[in-house]
Amino acid sequence: MKLRSLLFVPGDRPERFEKAAASGADALILDLEDAVAPERKPQAREDVVRYLSARKGGLLVLVRFNPLGSEFLKADLDALAGQAFDGLVFPKAEGAASVSQLDRELSVRGLDQLPLLPIATETPAAVFQLGTYRDVRHRLLGVTWGAEDLPAAIGARTSREADGSYTPPYEMARSLTLFAAHAADAAAIETVYPNFRDEEGLARYTARAARDGFVGMMAIHPVQVPIINRAFTPSAEDIEHARRVVSIFEANPGAGALQLDGKMIDAPHLRQARRLLSLVDL
Repeated sequence: MKLRSLLFVPGDRPERFEKAAASGADALILDLEDAVAPERKPQAREDVVRYLSARKGGLLVLVRFNPLGSEFLKADLDALAGQAFDGLVFPKAEGAASVSQLDRELSVRGLDQLPLLPIATETPAAVFQLGTYRDVRHRLLGVTWGAEDLPAAIGARTSREADGSYTPPYEMARSLTLFAAHAADAAAIETVYPNFRDEEGLARYTARAARDGFVGMMAIHPVQVPIINRAFTPSAEDIEHARRVVSIFEANPGAGALQLDGKMIDAPHLRQARRLLSLVDL
């Protein structure tokens, strides 16, 4: 399953659903939470259910519901019961315990088989639970993070420096999410880049994310999708190099370290090559 680009669409903007679906994104996130004003949430549920009822498969479709403890949660899940879609985006998740709590709500509605994508850093408590996602790895589609709710929750003025880079607390949250996802053997998904008009900045941001070990990214506008997809699609040169790494180890069974193009390669290089090729073969 490719999860290079996951495009958010407000649940109360059905006129945007088809355009978003045609953007080239690997997944669509129909949003019932932050993108929808409280008074619009009933309408958003109706619009999302109408779309889900009429869709004919193809594109991966996820739904972001309102968080545990929200007055809107039960109505969201009641509306989604019996609908055909591919997973749930879990806002303000707080580790394995919150997944278990959510599953109790999902099971009574027949939704507990849907994989989850927790947004894993939106509260202060959530940061301390990142390592527990490995205990519920069977429930996860991936793990992602957010850089907007967390500073708001603690009264920080911003999560970013003047040049757009993250300040140290939020750089830490990003790094811990990356490691938490890989520890759970789940897709590590980078958070959004809010300035959708800044294509050069987005290209730098996505390149850094792919370099660091994220396999995909959330998007807030269709124009971001091609840039994101390019960043998380291995180049022909990278693919060829990975195949040569695998090939040389297969030709030398039992070897711990080998030479390739004048450089030493060993077990970590082999694991890295196989991981890259697993993304290509999806």
